[in-house]
Amino acid sequence: MAHKWTENDVPEQQDRLAVVTGANTGLGFETARVLAAHGASVVLAVRDVEKGKQAVARIAEIVPGARLSVLALDLASLESVRVAAAELRAAHPRVDLLINNAGLMYPPRQNTADGFELQFGTNHLGHFALTGLVLDLLLKTPNSRVVTVASLAHRFRGKIHFDDLQWEQSYDRVAAYGQSKLANLMFTYELQRRLTAHGANTIAVAAHPGGSNTELMRNSPAVIRWLAPAVAPLVTQSPAKGALPTLRAATDPGVLGGQYYGPDGLGEVRGHPRIVPSSNRSHDLAAQQRLWAVSEQLTGVTFEV
Repeated sequence: MAHKWTENDVPEQQDRLAVVTGANTGLGFETARVLAAHGASVVLAVRDVEKGKQAVARIAEIVPGARLSVLALDLASLESVRVAAAELRAAHPRVDLLINNAGLMYPPRQNTADGFELQFGTNHLGHFALTGLVLDLLLKTPNSRVVTVASLAHRFRGKIHFDDLQWEQSYDRVAAYGQSKLANLMFTYELQRRLTAHGANTIAVAAHPGGSNTELMRNSPAVIRWLAPAVAPLVTQSPAKGALPTLRAATDPGVLGGQYYGPDGLGEVRGHPRIVPSSNRSHDLAAQQRLWAVSEQLTGVTFEV
């Protein structure tokens, strides 16, 4: 029988620095907790610094002696992303793990500080910019990884709407979320191709949590929120379990660049992490390259690979 990978399988992370976006709650919190428990120094990159400090206190209670710090990062503001990247560079000569975890799902139509649709701007463009701005810290760190958290939702009406990326003509929150999560996967695949061509030993990997019972659901349509107490136990798992695909992508020595990890159960909704497939659309090379070019243009961030 195949081995069921758990947080106990995370190798020793001593002397490694991990940056986890959205680490004050849910999947990000659990990811930070486990990495800290295995010896990593963890930077909790969060929008709300006060909540970040509370998360640090909670992890420190569970993991005495944990090495933790908080970094102010609002992915919905390119200025904030640039400031955070500069602070990271000033404080740390290297980054072993960049875990692009933060995200939001199904909000009403809103714009980021830079005028991007909020889900695309936060989930994809903010992480794209952050990765590009700290990439040199990863490139000079042996066996470093960029792990980007996607979603099963990349399959649900997930399509890159190049003719209306910011949903200005009409807004569909479900399709907009699907676009942002598809973009996360396309970003991972194109980044890996560039890293390989560059001869880098940094790898780019993606993961998804399956159905995870986290605060992400707070903007769901009313009917979903109403059904959630009855249905959630059947189609979701705890944040600790949902974080396992991210943790495996980040730490398992056998992981290869460009792989995608998710739960092994029926429909990839629950279970233990394994390599999973992504949609045919996510592997569209021309669309990946076009999305990359547009993302560089929109963020003003170019990559050295």
